[in-house]
Amino acid sequence: MIENTIAAWHKLIEARDAEGLDNILAENVVFHSPVVHTPQTGKPITTLYLTAAMHVLNNDTFKYLREVISGNHAVLEFQTVIDGITINGVDMITWGEDGRITDFKVMLRPLKAVNLVHKMMGDMLQKIK
Repeated sequence: MIENTIAAWHKLIEARDAEGLDNILAENVVFHSPVVHTPQTGKPITTLYLTAAMHVLNNDTFKYLREVISGNHAVLEFQTVIDGITINGVDMITWGEDGRITDFKVMLRPLKAVNLVHKMMGDMLQKIK
């Protein structure tokens, strides 16, 4: 089931298919943003954040560099370039026995990238709300 979840996630990213999130997110999924200090709980808010992230981060330079899977946890390291800034980050994903994602944490570096993504995500969230 874990490989299916990761495979489904990669397909969504490649297709930039935000609508497909409904099939892989648990109702009570918790999202941890690199710029919001409190966890965001629930499928609607997580879908909103991940949709915005797909628009902001998932450009032609986006690629996953490596992944580490252990049990029902995965860490996917990614890289993308926005406005000449190379952004390095990780998606830390956990899912339940049904394969639906229950916890999604994004971490970014360097600080210049965090600041840029914070601004761009804020702008994107206003557009898609």
